[in-house]
Amino acid sequence: MAAAAVLAAMVFTGGVEGMRLRSESKEIAAQLRYTRARAIATGQAQRFRIDPRAHQWEAAGDRRGAIDASLAVRFTGAREAQARAGEGAILFFPDGGSTGGRVTLASGRAAWSVDVGWLTGEVRLLRDEVRAP
Repeated sequence: MAAAAVLAAMVFTGGVEGMRLRSESKEIAAQLRYTRARAIATGQAQRFRIDPRAHQWEAAGDRRGAIDASLAVRFTGAREAQARAGEGAILFFPDGGSTGGRVTLASGRAAWSVDVGWLTGEVRLLRDEVRAP
């Protein structure tokens, strides 16, 4: 019974790769939320960094992680928040606001985007789709 449930879940979520994609996206969203909460709690701006080429991220409190190399990573955000060339960053302010941005992870045609609102700093996880060029 349990095996059938796991197989059914894999079919509906896109298999192991789909589960990996969703899991990595949820982790990025959680770290962005943590960074925002830390900015509010400390009263000091906090930065979330992502290096799409190296598949690595860094959140507040020296939290660091890697994104599975099988996933494509794309960042869209304010250039002014970048600490280094080729790296993306979202800055969260003590009032909860942010510079905003989007992190998209993709595998095949499936994708998940993590959107950060610039005015409110709200972090949302959205199912997306890779569009043909």
